[in-house]
Amino acid sequence: MARIAFVFTQGPHGSSAGREGLDAVLATSALSDEVALFFVSDGVLQLTQGQQPQRILARDYIATFGVLSLYDVDRCYLCAAALADRGIASDAVRVLKAEVLAPDALRCLLNDYDRVMTF
Repeated sequence: MARIAFVFTQGPHGSSAGREGLDAVLATSALSDEVALFFVSDGVLQLTQGQQPQRILARDYIATFGVLSLYDVDRCYLCAAALADRGIASDAVRVLKAEVLAPDALRCLLNDYDRVMTF
């Protein structure tokens, strides 16, 4: 069975990439046991807790990341450099438990996957 990685590179608001990526993860998790999520660049903002998208008339899908464990999606990784660049503490509370990795470690881990989908 193919190992599939989903890389989130965009912030949660201003485009539908995050919501589309989440939909793809949910659909793929039914077909594969080897699914992992990688959050890099502005994608690290996807997991920020306490967002209020209704204030900018955006849809609230961020909390859905929190149910991924019910779909046996438990391999989630955040880029430490991206967090630091955005002033976010690596131990901040998030909507989904994720391991914080240095960029080099993140790239090495990502290379282990057969398919990579970027959102």
